[in-house]
Amino acid sequence: MGISALDWNDIPLLLALARAGSMSSAARDLGVDVSTISRRVAAVEAAMGTRLFIRSNRGYEPTDAGTVFIAHAERALGEVQALQAETRAEGEGISGRVRLTAVNVLFDHWLLDHLPALLQCHPKLDLQLLTDNSNLSFTRREADFALRLAQPTQDAAILMRKVGDIGFAVFGAGAHAQVLPERWSEQPWLSYGEELDGLPEMRWLSELGIARRILRVSNVTTLARACEQGLGLALLPCIVGSRQGLKQLGAPVVTRELWLLSHRDASRIKRFRAVSDWLAELFEREAAALRGT
Repeated sequence: MGISALDWNDIPLLLALARAGSMSSAARDLGVDVSTISRRVAAVEAAMGTRLFIRSNRGYEPTDAGTVFIAHAERALGEVQALQAETRAEGEGISGRVRLTAVNVLFDHWLLDHLPALLQCHPKLDLQLLTDNSNLSFTRREADFALRLAQPTQDAAILMRKVGDIGFAVFGAGAHAQVLPERWSEQPWLSYGEELDGLPEMRWLSELGIARRILRVSNVTTLARACEQGLGLALLPCIVGSRQGLKQLGAPVVTRELWLLSHRDASRIKRFRAVSDWLAELFEREAAALRGT
């Protein structure tokens, strides 16, 4: 039987089986019988002329051919879903869902302040702000735009461009609000946990040779709040320190690049183009504030 006999309606079933590793779990997720899953997998394997799954003590696992099939099937399903959604939205003008993912600090301390202007211009947009998740897929259209604080690895489905820089400066409050740079290393410091030692701001702290860290936290907001309470000095994005009313102790000492990622097809869709143009104009207007200069 040739590949022309492949029923494209079976693709979601095979993807569900690949994710679940169990026919019963896949059937439950899709609301069908196990026999339906089994029958359709056999039909696809017959159409492709090769085994796509093998059963082991860990459940159903893709063969080498199955791994290739699943990768292409995910892209194909994503394109079909995008075709349906984008065709409907394009007929309605600038409306519909736009998903933007970024680190929390950009949402909480910067972007949310500017969103009312975008929604006033385009009230039919359905914006979804997703906290940072590196596993979100542009190929499967799990995200439409992403803001990243580093240049990402090239991906065939992604367009990327540098849109600005984020400046980080030393901040303090209370007794720490007037500390001179030559005494920074002697002060108590607030920082992230050891799992984030690879960040540029953590490397800067390491090079500074600080005498003691009195508190480690997992996110920028908590770090800024602890600094505001006068617990110690902290290296913060300038956009955070300015909002918290902290004292910035000198010029930015670390700068990180800010990159905007989007799917290669985004420029062809009205709502994506509108959001992309708005972001580009916003980054240009806010460049100095983001750098902390």
